[in-house]
Amino acid sequence: MSDTQADFAVFGSTPLARLLAGLLASVHGRKVIFVGESQSGYRLPRSIELSVAPVTRPETWALLAEGVAETMRLIGKVAGRAASSRVDPIFFAESAWGIEALSHIRHMAMGFRIAAEPVAPSLLGAGRSGIILRDAIRLNRPVLEPALDLWLDRHKVQRLAPDRVEIALDGSVSIHAGGKSSAAQQAVLVDPEAIMAWLPLRQWPTLFRRQPAATILTTPTQPIAAPVMLEVGDGTVLLQQAEGGIAGIGRGDLAAFSASMRSLLGAERQVEQAGQTAFPALVTADGAPAVGRAGGTGADVVANLGMTGVFLAPALARWLAGDAQQHQANWFAARLVTRNVRSASVSEFAPPLEDRVA
Repeated sequence: MSDTQADFAVFGSTPLARLLAGLLASVHGRKVIFVGESQSGYRLPRSIELSVAPVTRPETWALLAEGVAETMRLIGKVAGRAASSRVDPIFFAESAWGIEALSHIRHMAMGFRIAAEPVAPSLLGAGRSGIILRDAIRLNRPVLEPALDLWLDRHKVQRLAPDRVEIALDGSVSIHAGGKSSAAQQAVLVDPEAIMAWLPLRQWPTLFRRQPAATILTTPTQPIAAPVMLEVGDGTVLLQQAEGGIAGIGRGDLAAFSASMRSLLGAERQVEQAGQTAFPALVTADGAPAVGRAGGTGADVVANLGMTGVFLAPALARWLAGDAQQHQANWFAARLVTRNVRSASVSEFAPPLEDRVA
């Protein structure tokens, strides 16, 4: 017999997972269990939260525009001004197809009133083209995560560190922790680590691909051209660190990514590694987000939303609770994890997939 019966059990360690759990409880009146530990304080970053991304679908830009405003109102109340900052990120490319995609992304951004300006070639290096997107929002995880945890507690979201998790074919879940058992009608797996840790293999979507990824931190060196830089051709993110180092997040094993990062930073820059970590990443075959019940009846998954995913939390909570507005419901319905890649029309610009199947 379970000691606790909840409507949802949300699994994940990202701000998106925390916001989703809190919104389901505070706005939609559901009883929620949250499974996930804070990670910003003790490990190298594996992703960031940014209000802009290399998005090519206009309906995604539209949903994002309304989501940024709503999410920031909530974050301001929960965590205050220190939980976010304004940055002018640079997106750049050096391959012909990457530069072509960058031009399309720029025009999409401008169509949704985001200032997107060409970057002087001298800032990027020979053969590269880039755009700077003005006044983007970047979330500060070390400040945001503790505030969100307190917010979850205020709304009676039970937080658990499980010893064992059992997800049934109908999506219901049993969570065993500290000698007690809790249950929820629906499991929601929100980030790659949660999906890879808890989703049963019999529910694994054919849409998913695992790929090796890495984060490398350098010692202090010459600063990069912007606090946040994204090479759209391979998806590498470069982050300027306050102490003068540079953190790079990208695909490939440590050896391959180290070589790629050195190439991006330039041979003239003196770079030494101060830290590194390797981890598995999860992507989709068509580059688009994937949501909904695995296999049509199992656990809900939320995958490949990218750096802007946290700003879709209010719409996602409405959709899971059955309260979504029609345009929101249409957006999620077109991106179900059970979709047929060959017939779907929601593919996004994304780096080429390696030949690695989950």
